[in-house]
Amino acid sequence: MQEETARSAIDTFISAFNASDDSYVTALLSQALTSDVVFWGPLGRSEGIAAVERFVLDIRRHPAGTGTMARCSAVDMPDEWARYQWVFTTPDGGPRLAGTDVVHLRRSLIDQVIVFAGEIEPSAS
Repeated sequence: MQEETARSAIDTFISAFNASDDSYVTALLSQALTSDVVFWGPLGRSEGIAAVERFVLDIRRHPAGTGTMARCSAVDMPDEWARYQWVFTTPDGGPRLAGTDVVHLRRSLIDQVIVFAGEIEPSAS
């Protein structure tokens, strides 16, 4: 049951990267994250949904074009923390970024996100 809750929150978080319009990003993040979420990203620590929204919007505006974010592994939840792998691919075989996120849940919402991004690689054709 706990893994299903984590998977649902994670998939909603990832869906914010793939929203049909920037105006939907905040609503999707609000469904997945606590208002006081702590986000540990490539540029350091930030807090709140607005900080995560800035990160998501920056990824959505990748110079190579609007890309697609996808969870590419099962959600592994050994305790309070869940982890999963993801991949971000830009259009036309552009740059691909892959990584692993570790998230902590509180009341069925993500209250901490730690992003471990890997190197950008061309996508396999």
